[in-house]
Amino acid sequence: MGLNPKVLAKFGAAVVAIASVVGCGSGGGAGQSFMAGTPSTAASAPAASSNPGTTTTSQNSTPASAAPAASAPAGTVIANIQSQSGWQTCGGCGNVGGTGQGPDYHLTQGISSPSLSGSAADFYVNGGPAYTGGYYFIEQPTLPNPVTNLQYDFDLYIPGQYANAPQAIEFEAQQTVNGNTYNYAWQADYDSNTWRVFNYTNKTWEPSGIPLQRFAPDTWHHITAVFHAAGTQAVHDTLTVDGQTTNVNIAHQATQTGTALEFTNGFQVDLNSTSTPYHVYVDNMKVTVAD
Repeated sequence: MGLNPKVLAKFGAAVVAIASVVGCGSGGGAGQSFMAGTPSTAASAPAASSNPGTTTTSQNSTPASAAPAASAPAGTVIANIQSQSGWQTCGGCGNVGGTGQGPDYHLTQGISSPSLSGSAADFYVNGGPAYTGGYYFIEQPTLPNPVTNLQYDFDLYIPGQYANAPQAIEFEAQQTVNGNTYNYAWQADYDSNTWRVFNYTNKTWEPSGIPLQRFAPDTWHHITAVFHAAGTQAVHDTLTVDGQTTNVNIAHQATQTGTALEFTNGFQVDLNSTSTPYHVYVDNMKVTVAD
């Protein structure tokens, strides 16, 4: 499965917004990647129920020239993104190559339970073609220069009956500046039980060397990813899950797209081989950025 690198965390003052992830869909461990798609529709209408059920360096990568960031970067904080209006999706953009029939996926905001803030978001997929992905992203204020520090935080909750249903869960931020697109994406791949990073140029997911301990159900997990741009490289610095930090230091060359300034962030849920429906809840989504 793969996130669609269309999601860019936007630079702005403590804004509350809903970010959507553009994903690429992953198939049977094939390592598909985020695919850039063109936003064509607004976020799906709220679901009928707000609380359903019970609730290293990789191929084509180069070592980064700078050391991983040790702490949260100073800069603009965009908070409570899961509650922002303006989330978008782009049909089948979460699939391999960013095309084809997508799954039946939705986003419901303002969930009071389960929630930490009292206003979580429910990202869910009801079914569809196997290995397809449901990607949501949100546009944020643009940045005039490549980011010197970018931190993406959120809390994740998976209800017990969906504990092993995902094929993958993905999140990303993306910036386009000076005609170059910098993609910062992570995938919790349940098929291989590993964390993977996205090679935006090749549109493939690549190993990070970090094993995935599947998220324990019916409890909140905190995820923090730190990134930065080094010249024309997009660098994955660190990944922290429930307080355990791993230095990554994986870099990919930015992709020359020639497109206008943009900054987005996103989130994606991917279907497994049997298209098992599931829900995941996201709260306290935040992007801290400095350019």
